[in-house]
Amino acid sequence: MDGWRPRDEAESAAGWRLWLALSGRLWPSDEWDGTPAAAVGGLRAVLAECAGIRGAYTGDQAAAVLRLVDSVVFVLSLPVELWRDDGLPVDVDRAALLHSDLAGVVEHLAEVRLVLARGGGWAELEAR
Repeated sequence: MDGWRPRDEAESAAGWRLWLALSGRLWPSDEWDGTPAAAVGGLRAVLAECAGIRGAYTGDQAAAVLRLVDSVVFVLSLPVELWRDDGLPVDVDRAALLHSDLAGVVEHLAEVRLVLARGGGWAELEAR
């Protein structure tokens, strides 16, 4: 993934918002009910934040930070669409599929978070 440096205050603020959104809990908590729909709840929250970032962004619409937002939306969209209405508790086979989907998402989001932290100047926060 390419490096990123904010060109102005608007891009820096959008990057910070995205970094914060990606820093929250993505895996299901201990209270998880065993359904895929509940497991992707954190992903839906990130998608909502991405929509908010894009909607509030007043800078150059070709800004690199928006490409990062779009990459997050792209990677999250398939698992959220696939699992969002699945209210049946997972069995062993479906749990493996769900885990694989979530692990792929978490890996991509960690890469985006690292790019944002390095480019935004808050890399020391990433190590914590």
